[in-house]
Amino acid sequence: MAHATLIPLLCLLSAPLWLVLMARRVYYLARYFQLEGYESPRFWRWFVRTRRELRFTAFGAAALLALGALALLLSNVLTNSLTDLSSAARDEVALLLFGAVALLMAAIWSRMPRDPQVRRPFKHTPRATRLLIAALALGAAAPLYYHLRLILSSLGGDLGFSVIGSASSGMLPILLAPLLLPLANALLFPYEEARRRHFMRKAAQTLRASGATVIAITGSYGKTSTKHYLHHILSGRFRTYMTPKSYNTLMGISRAVNDEFARDPYYDYFIAEADAYFVGENAAICRLVAPKLGIVMSVGPMHLERLGSMENIIEAQYEVIEALPPDGVGFFNGDDPHVLAMAARGHPQTRIIISQRGAQGARFEAYDVRFGTEGTAFTVRDNASGTTCEMFMPLYGETNVTNVLMAIAVAAHLGMPLTEIAPRVATLQPAEHRLVRRQLPDGTVIIDDAYSANPVGTKAALDVLALHTHSARRIVISSGMFELGAQAEPANRALGAHMAKTATDIILIGAQQTAAVREGALAAGFPPERLRVVENLEEATAYYRSIAQAGDTLLLLTDLPDTYAA
Repeated sequence: MAHATLIPLLCLLSAPLWLVLMARRVYYLARYFQLEGYESPRFWRWFVRTRRELRFTAFGAAALLALGALALLLSNVLTNSLTDLSSAARDEVALLLFGAVALLMAAIWSRMPRDPQVRRPFKHTPRATRLLIAALALGAAAPLYYHLRLILSSLGGDLGFSVIGSASSGMLPILLAPLLLPLANALLFPYEEARRRHFMRKAAQTLRASGATVIAITGSYGKTSTKHYLHHILSGRFRTYMTPKSYNTLMGISRAVNDEFARDPYYDYFIAEADAYFVGENAAICRLVAPKLGIVMSVGPMHLERLGSMENIIEAQYEVIEALPPDGVGFFNGDDPHVLAMAARGHPQTRIIISQRGAQGARFEAYDVRFGTEGTAFTVRDNASGTTCEMFMPLYGETNVTNVLMAIAVAAHLGMPLTEIAPRVATLQPAEHRLVRRQLPDGTVIIDDAYSANPVGTKAALDVLALHTHSARRIVISSGMFELGAQAEPANRALGAHMAKTATDIILIGAQQTAAVREGALAAGFPPERLRVVENLEEATAYYRSIAQAGDTLLLLTDLPDTYAA
């Protein structure tokens, strides 16, 4: 047998190293678990489609099998021959074996996946902290138990199984790390659900007590921009609060109410953006906020992968209208046939339709639309009163005409005349990463539309790019569109075809997710030598800088989400 104290001592030293490796792996995966909304099925879909995760898992499994084979070899051959060796020689063999395990640890550390990009870092919220602690405790249980037994029992005398058992008990939690987070989440569910319900009840009570009139906005696209525009216009006369950023879920809206709104709840209007990943989610949001005014902007294939069908998308969005009281007011984008059909259902009694294409029954219309590089001019007509008003906005794209017209309609209904609204429209600013245009001193124009990930928004952004005919190069950087389900491939082909008509140079991020975009562009006759495919945004930026000239126009379109990074 090996020296009585050497193997337990080596195990004592190796145990914390295995725990460090496991903790690093769990912490890395926790960010993606959080990005997927703490939903295990979505997390698993991300995991199985991510090649770097599968490669690492395959490497770890192969290493574990190799350890098992080595254990058999040591137990059947080497341990029998060690009985005649001196204590010092046996210690040297033990050190060599643990040295091999140390090399394995180094290999695991070096091969652990790293984040190719970090757009949204891990947020150390109380829930995330609890989840991490539970997952780490689950992962540490096996190695701690085995090493404690190894140190305290006679198992330390079996050299082969002692070393391999130490390594195997450390490797298993690393391999099973993708299971630890969903398991910890399931164990914490009763506690988290109780906290969640308390948090929402508190938000609902605060909102009701404030007396603010709630305006709920939904749609496949356009809702965030419309929320910002409506907030800006109404703030010219009323105290108005809007949910920040993309706080458009039950917990996001509750957090906005409890953390910000509650500090000064004396507002006239509360504007809530509502987004749905499943049927019933918008209904739950409306039970929380109790809207009096409901806005539906659009119906499209956004989140089709999660909602399953266009019928489900329509049903989920109509939940905002369904939740309005009989004396509530519904606002509908009449240029979207699905939304116009919602207005025809007859609820609520007051329904206001807007249009820039002459939709039947439209109350507010935009016409004589003129696009320019400095912004957009158009005329608004209130068909109920016959009044018209010229508007100019420092915004771009046909979709923004619809978004602003919707905000104008709501403000007009709430008592602001068009002549009072027009100056507010003239000072509108685009929402973050949504057709934000910036001109550099050398004449280069940068259009940031990184948050457009739908067919309508991307087309509008490319149409804005096409306006810059003075530019020698019109360069677009894109990573394609996501979460479109069965429509993803044809939609991305159409995106590529439209790029071919509007851009002089195309830079695509990620060969796999942009394959259909590339095919669509080339099929439309785009010169292949002016189309480059790169792996990440850093490479795209480097290539752009290598070809950029003063006076070019660059469109940043459809940023790559962290969960799709190669």
